[in-house]
Amino acid sequence: MEKILFIVPPHIRFKDFVDPPSNFKVVKKKDTNFGSLFTDMPLGILSLSAYLKKHTHIETKLVDFNIVLNKIGDFKYNSFSEFFSSFLSAAECKNFAPSIIGISALFTPSYQSMMDIAECCRSIFPNAVIIAGGGVPTNMYKEIFKESSCFDALCYGEGEKPLLSLVKADDKKRQLEENPSWITQKKVDSGQQFQHDFIVNLDEIPFLDYDICKIDEYGLNPAITAYAPVGGKRQNFHVMTSRGCVNRCCFCSSFTVHGRKMRYYSTDRVREDFTRLRDVYGAKTVVVQDDHLMADKQRALKIINIIKELRLTAIFQNALALCALDREVLEALKSAGVDQLPLAVESGSERVLRDIMHKPLNLSIVKRVADDCRDLGIYTNVSILIGLPGETKRDIEEARAFLKTIKANWFIVLIATPLVGTEMLDMCLKGGYLKGSHIDCDYKKAIVETEDFTAQYIQDMAYILNLELNFVENSDFRLGDYKTAVKGFENVLRAKSDHVFAYYYAGKCYEKLGDQVRAQEHMNRAKVILAESIFWQKYVAMFNIPI
Repeated sequence: MEKILFIVPPHIRFKDFVDPPSNFKVVKKKDTNFGSLFTDMPLGILSLSAYLKKHTHIETKLVDFNIVLNKIGDFKYNSFSEFFSSFLSAAECKNFAPSIIGISALFTPSYQSMMDIAECCRSIFPNAVIIAGGGVPTNMYKEIFKESSCFDALCYGEGEKPLLSLVKADDKKRQLEENPSWITQKKVDSGQQFQHDFIVNLDEIPFLDYDICKIDEYGLNPAITAYAPVGGKRQNFHVMTSRGCVNRCCFCSSFTVHGRKMRYYSTDRVREDFTRLRDVYGAKTVVVQDDHLMADKQRALKIINIIKELRLTAIFQNALALCALDREVLEALKSAGVDQLPLAVESGSERVLRDIMHKPLNLSIVKRVADDCRDLGIYTNVSILIGLPGETKRDIEEARAFLKTIKANWFIVLIATPLVGTEMLDMCLKGGYLKGSHIDCDYKKAIVETEDFTAQYIQDMAYILNLELNFVENSDFRLGDYKTAVKGFENVLRAKSDHVFAYYYAGKCYEKLGDQVRAQEHMNRAKVILAESIFWQKYVAMFNIPI
């Protein structure tokens, strides 16, 4: 019987894990702070496992290093490679004796770990077929094969049908060379083109194989809980009801894996799956990861009603298209128990949205959605990107002025990142704008530098906007909703315990709420940290904060 070991690399670089920069969320292990890890359920792998088990007799095992690293109490290794080797050599993995090892890498911060894992696996399991899939292999196969000889093949796009063909093949090496969805060194050398092999009707995929996850170890995604008033750990399950996206945002590469045409699970199937998650697995919240759930508004409304009828609630991790969030949809979401929404505004500049991002969004819609959400009691996180090629300092100042007028609860200010497979990366390469490696970049470090701005300007401005929008001009505080405001500030302190602005503004909230003891405690703590920190002294002076 075939055995497949699926591996998910850490979604963070080693240096950012062991020595997190000041703009990273951290977790404490013993007396040391480490970079925070995202703990999404790996839906691609759960789908692969379920699809294979439907069509063939196979055993699968999952190692998600994000969960492993999140769980361990201490980390004493000099590199991720050393850690991977130790973990994969232990009895639990070695005795499994996989015949196929599949590594899933969605984004470039996982690139080096994917390479290190492949090298470790080649040493520990010399006879296994080693493959990889996801956004990184789909878009970086030339770089991967140039750097490593450990991979037998890489999957181009989605992997259910290609992997099933491989599992069924008696001659696996031949199958890898003949199937146009498998990328091999030989095909790359010959200049062969590769093809997606999509499942058009997603109902053909069985109920996802959540059983290969250690479900209790997958907490709610920290990207969602970081700055929203979500209390406690919910019994949540990640889901995806569609694949593909018809939009052409210059910073997104999901189309390279899932294509530009929408494909769907039927709403009957969605109801069946959500019911099973509730009744069998005890789910209370579904974390929806569709790239474009609102591509079909009426279908989306049906899914929202299913969530309501089943007495579940939902978090929309990839945000919903704002142009579809009219009052009817927002009222349906609120009725279904949705108490917070991420809003992918991306820019406060009409020109940047239209001419650079190619994002179909009018800023008047942004204001209306934020106002409606506040009126309905839905907490909103607005995500913003700055630093795209073609953007100017004037655009950023224009966006800055506009964003201060939005009555959103919180802003996630990110640095535009040239992901592999995106139009943005093509623009950067063509213009010579890269001032650092794009291979392992993330949304926290600026590496783009143009005629209009330096990378350091973008790095600095991202943090300044964060401080201004979330603290100095905080909408909840400004509108007198001190209870909501203080929840946001306290959440920041849980992620970053030396945040002077969070202490100061939380103290101001407690003062307004009549809790003088807490108010004084927070003010005193702000003063102590400020006295010892040149970093915070700079920003306190910049905004003239009277601490």
